[in-house]
Amino acid sequence: MVRWEPGTPERLQRAALELFATRGFEETTAAEIAQSVGLTERTFFRHFSDKREALFHGQERFAQAFLAGMETAPPDASAIEVVACALETASAFFPDERRPHSRTRQSVIDRNPALQERELHKMATLATTLAGAFRARGVGDPAASLAAQTVTAVFGIAFTQWIRDGEDRPLADIADDVLAELRTLTSGSPAPAG
Repeated sequence: MVRWEPGTPERLQRAALELFATRGFEETTAAEIAQSVGLTERTFFRHFSDKREALFHGQERFAQAFLAGMETAPPDASAIEVVACALETASAFFPDERRPHSRTRQSVIDRNPALQERELHKMATLATTLAGAFRARGVGDPAASLAAQTVTAVFGIAFTQWIRDGEDRPLADIADDVLAELRTLTSGSPAPAG
């Protein structure tokens, strides 16, 4: 076996994603993931509680990207302006070079109902965290919950567009467009024919 090297969790995550994409999530074991990078199953479980976590590890950093944007918003910013700030910093968490990885990861999730459920749970947890941050900014309920759900809905729609085959726009541009669509929808103006 290989001696300890820096970046072990990242190596295990890359190996897991590759195996999940080629062999299937259910068909791949934690031991096989570890062995593919010259490590033991025990080492795998030092870093991840189960093989799902190889796909979902780092959720705290993901949430922090949104929260960092909220913190940059001026104290007197409207809730929708804070939403825009959160989306801007979260989009930076997904640079264009990360798109192939994100596409592969999503294809693995799309093929497994349990992983789809885990992804939904991740987004629900994010919405709860963001609602708390909106409340801390003085936004009352139900507006705090609506704003948090708006962030996650706009992000989810933009992310789905960003990983489509043939899409090459930056995620921030797509998120801006989706948020503009929402603003048009809520303004009472007729939606442009698409």
